[in-house]
Amino acid sequence: MSSSPAAQGPLVVGVDTSTQSTKALVVDAATGRVVASGQAPHRVSTGEARESDPQEWWDALCAALHHSGPAAREASAVSVGGQQHGLVALGADGTPVRPALLWNDVRSAAQARDLVERLGGPKAWADRVGSVPGPSFTVTKWAWLAEHEPSAARATTAVRLPHDYLTERLTGYGTTDRGDASGTGWWASASETYDEEILGMVGLDPALLPRVARSGEVVGTVRGGGELPFSPGTLVAPGTGDNAAAALGLGLLPGTPVLSLGTSGTVYAVSEHRPTDSTGTVAGFADARGAWLPLACTLNCTMAVDKMAALLNLDREAVEPGGAATLLPYLDGERTPNLPHASGILHGLRHDTTAGQLLQSAYDGAVHSLLGALDQVLDADADRSSPLLLIGGGARGAAWQHTVRRLSGRPVQVPEAKELVALGAAAQAAGVLTGEDPAAIARRWGTAEGPVLDPVERDEAALARISGVLSDAAPLLVRAPHGE
Repeated sequence: MSSSPAAQGPLVVGVDTSTQSTKALVVDAATGRVVASGQAPHRVSTGEARESDPQEWWDALCAALHHSGPAAREASAVSVGGQQHGLVALGADGTPVRPALLWNDVRSAAQARDLVERLGGPKAWADRVGSVPGPSFTVTKWAWLAEHEPSAARATTAVRLPHDYLTERLTGYGTTDRGDASGTGWWASASETYDEEILGMVGLDPALLPRVARSGEVVGTVRGGGELPFSPGTLVAPGTGDNAAAALGLGLLPGTPVLSLGTSGTVYAVSEHRPTDSTGTVAGFADARGAWLPLACTLNCTMAVDKMAALLNLDREAVEPGGAATLLPYLDGERTPNLPHASGILHGLRHDTTAGQLLQSAYDGAVHSLLGALDQVLDADADRSSPLLLIGGGARGAAWQHTVRRLSGRPVQVPEAKELVALGAAAQAAGVLTGEDPAAIARRWGTAEGPVLDPVERDEAALARISGVLSDAAPLLVRAPHGE
């Protein structure tokens, strides 16, 4: 990232509305220098339900922008990157009819299985939509809502994704983009349109959905009203989902692999080829520019490791090598592999097992899930020896870095830039000002620059041990709760 001492171009704002907080960066569009920033939290329900009040996202956006100080008032454009898949159901007055169902709410597992079967099986979904929907996808959440809360479904006059909701409150217009729309399950990647047969299966009128904006389009200007520190006429870009925004923020070229360590863990790469994985491991998402973003996601990543560290009363870096303990860290069910009702399984505990070895087993289990999907994410001709870009909240942790290197056998590059989702949104906002490709803007900003950690010998024994435990435990992991 540039460290230029003074702004050299117009200012733009990039927003990251994530699962637990909203962050805003004010960025110099010419240099990529972060001029100001702000952040505010929002709440997520606990227990089986994972829900948030969308009004809290708006309040957090307003607070984050005000925390950014006077620089936000000078911004010429703004864009919102947001958590994917969430279902925001709005009533006739524009307010939510119920809290939003978030991406990590897996109560719609039964609806996901039913929808896959009704359309003709996994291959039919992959060929048509690009992905085989699991309970994270919006289409399954709408099916769950229609079945369990029919009055809320009937009261719904508009359906939005989290980033759509904030963009619409900024502009007054209902728009989305192809990157985020591709995670709904009702946007067909084969035709790049809403699929009316799938919408009919779940009883959703396509008139309730937002218009899909073109890449680089100005979708409106910020409305007045006094809540936001923007000047009249501030341009609003389409925004996108968080992973597509991070890909923009890194300026990704096709074939460069990314491993993101956050609340969830993801692996992805930009591809020129439309993904169609009928196993459901790889989601065939679109990116925010016109290409594709094949991606695999795990529900259990840094939070699973932090939970184990808390149970063991250890610092999260207090890992120790050795031992035979294996942890399958599916503390909240799992998405990859598709095990929504799974719980964590610990195997291989012995008298000489140390607490540090148990903690290391949590790291190993989380990274094993991600690396297992990486080869399917990458195109067949991709270079398997190039550095993995390691991003997200865990990327700077020494234990995470070493575990990824040990289990992948690959070099790892850790970009120095932080808040890549917000930076990607800022690059998109800069793009609507200049007409440039936002990924090229991010490359000019140098967002992916950072130290490269040399590879270490791949730990084949650990990989084989985890795979063996996963295979042996399969009957337990797929068992649904009583009564479903």
